[in-house]
Amino acid sequence: MGTSGDSPRKIVSGDSGYVLEDVPHLIDYIPDLPTFSNPLQDNPAYSVVKQYFVNVDATVAQTIVVHKSSPRGTHFRRAGPRQKVYFESDEVHACIVTCGGLCPGLNTVIREIVCGLYHMYGVKKVLGINGGYRGFYSRNTITLTPKVVNDIHKRGGTVLGTSRGGHNTKKIVDSIQDRGINQVYIIGGDGTQKGASAIYEEIRRRGLKVAVAGVPKTIDNDIPVIDKSFGFDTAVEEAQRAINAAHVESESNENCIGLVKLMGRDSGFIAMHATIASRDVDCCLIPESPFYLEGAGGLFEYIEKRLKENGHMVIVIAEGAGQELLSESLRSSHQQDASGNKLHQDVGLWISQSIKDHFSRQKKMAINLKYIDPTYMIRAVPSNASDNVYCTLLAQSAVHGTMAGYTGFTVGPVNGRHSYIPFYRIIERQNRVVITDRMWARLLSSTNQPSFMTAKDVINDIGEEEPLTQMSDDNSSDDKMIKENGY
Repeated sequence: MGTSGDSPRKIVSGDSGYVLEDVPHLIDYIPDLPTFSNPLQDNPAYSVVKQYFVNVDATVAQTIVVHKSSPRGTHFRRAGPRQKVYFESDEVHACIVTCGGLCPGLNTVIREIVCGLYHMYGVKKVLGINGGYRGFYSRNTITLTPKVVNDIHKRGGTVLGTSRGGHNTKKIVDSIQDRGINQVYIIGGDGTQKGASAIYEEIRRRGLKVAVAGVPKTIDNDIPVIDKSFGFDTAVEEAQRAINAAHVESESNENCIGLVKLMGRDSGFIAMHATIASRDVDCCLIPESPFYLEGAGGLFEYIEKRLKENGHMVIVIAEGAGQELLSESLRSSHQQDASGNKLHQDVGLWISQSIKDHFSRQKKMAINLKYIDPTYMIRAVPSNASDNVYCTLLAQSAVHGTMAGYTGFTVGPVNGRHSYIPFYRIIERQNRVVITDRMWARLLSSTNQPSFMTAKDVINDIGEEEPLTQMSDDNSSDDKMIKENGY
């Protein structure tokens, strides 16, 4: 067994290269806990289900594209209701907290956790922690019932409020202990999940019967292992409005450039998917794919070529793209926000001015440039139908897991099946676009933009990529594409 923080990792090996990266359970450190029959077996809603409960040995494979000689590879425990639970309904005192930036679907997850606990397991005591992590020890709580949360999924944002930072593990666990809370649902991105892992470790150290479950939230889709994060589909859909506006503006003015800045601090998934979905974009710039401005094959040359051909163009840029091009005086390379994320300068404003300055110096062509930044509009909208369904499944899977005594886990779909994933796998790295993958090639084919990379750059990029699967040929690229992009 390896270690994650203070607690041992649960790694189970089997025949033919089978590896299960299991999640912690309350009985790992509190032996002889009593079990109870799952109340779902008497729930009328489940009476038509042929098999109420997930098999105790059911797992989900991380890699699905294999060869006949491939080992079975890494698996995760499948999510879902278990035949035996480790909490009686009357003893459960749950709490929910949302942390970090806003994301479509937060209210849907809150609603479905509350309704899942209430309607599936008969849990009546659920608290909302107001204002993020610091709300555990400095804010009031909100009593949550199905009636209170009935319509919140129709609103953007989070009814519980949110914040960055404020994580004091000792104070948080003291508050959990003092309030008699025994189930903690934490909704947030990679920084939030790191905090959830620390809370779990402290609870385990104190030997408390408290289950900690994470629901991964990041609009950038940069959480590893899971297929995608909630709110991503809505963000891509909403980004289309900004791209369409940029296209209308650029078409309506002579030599006009519509420039849209989208979210993506370190990962360009929203920009990439919105570009492919739009078909109106001439150039997409993301953090994973370096580009340059001046000289042959540079961005300025491509813009000039495109304007001469079409008289207009649309550029999409992710907020983290091109940061290395900003002058040192503009960059904040050593500054971080309250969540520990590196602060970036507004690359949209910078590149807008750079393009204007270039064409002003050249005096070859007068241009118009329309800059659109829909960041906070996208974050603040309610989730669409696809994300609403997804959030429901995430919330119910988290509830099933905690009731079954699992703890120290994040829930999410792996190859289409919801699974319980140990915290260390979620926080060990960020999910990023692989620019040597077919999905990025599809984008380049769609936009006809140059890759801005030489053959040497591509070879170096391949060499720097960490091994993502146990296969080394082209199928490994396909498999990662399936997991990250839903194809």
